[in-house]
Amino acid sequence: MSQSSSEKSGPVSDVAARYASALFELAESEKKTKVVEKDLGSLDAMLKGSDDLMRLVRSPVFSSEDQMAAISKVLAKAKISGLTANFVNVVAGNRRLFVLPDMLRAFRQILADARGEATAEVTVAQKLTADQTKELKATLKSVVGKDVALDVTVDPSLLGGMIVKVGSRQIDTSLKTKLSSLKLALKEVG
Repeated sequence: MSQSSSEKSGPVSDVAARYASALFELAESEKKTKVVEKDLGSLDAMLKGSDDLMRLVRSPVFSSEDQMAAISKVLAKAKISGLTANFVNVVAGNRRLFVLPDMLRAFRQILADARGEATAEVTVAQKLTADQTKELKATLKSVVGKDVALDVTVDPSLLGGMIVKVGSRQIDTSLKTKLSSLKLALKEVG
C-alpha cells in the first residue's frame, strides 16, 4: 500500500477521536466491546489489504450514496453487522469515511486505555507469526511495564526488521532505514 509511515503514525484527528469515543461508549453500554473490536479488526485488515477499498474510503470523488452502497456490500461480505455496521454507515452517511482508518486506530487506543494496556504501532516487512507476536508483546511489556496491544501493518518496502512506536517512542530497526543511512554515509565519504 502507498500509505506513508507519517500518515500511519500521525496524531488522531478530533473528528476521529469523537467518533471512536462515541462508538466505545455505545459498545460498553451494550456490552459488545469484544464484538465491535473483532469487527473493526476485520475491517482494518480489509482496508490495509485493499488499495481499491482505501481509495473508496479516502476519495472525495465518490458520492455519499456510492460510498454507502459500496461499504454496505463490503460489510456484508465480511459478515460485519449490528453496532459496527451501523457505526460505519453513519460515518459514510456523514461523509466522514475518509477518517475511518484514524477512527479505527482511535478506538483501539481507547480500548487499550480502558484495559490498562499500551498500544504499539508496529510496521513489519512481512506478517508476524504467532510466536513472533507473542515474543514481541512480551518484550514490549518488559519495556513499557504493562500489557501491549499491537497494531501491525505490513510494508514490504522495509525489506526486513521492523518499526515499533509506543506513544512518542519509536524504534526503527528496518533494513530500509539502515540502507538509507549507509547510502548517506557513503555519499559523505565520497
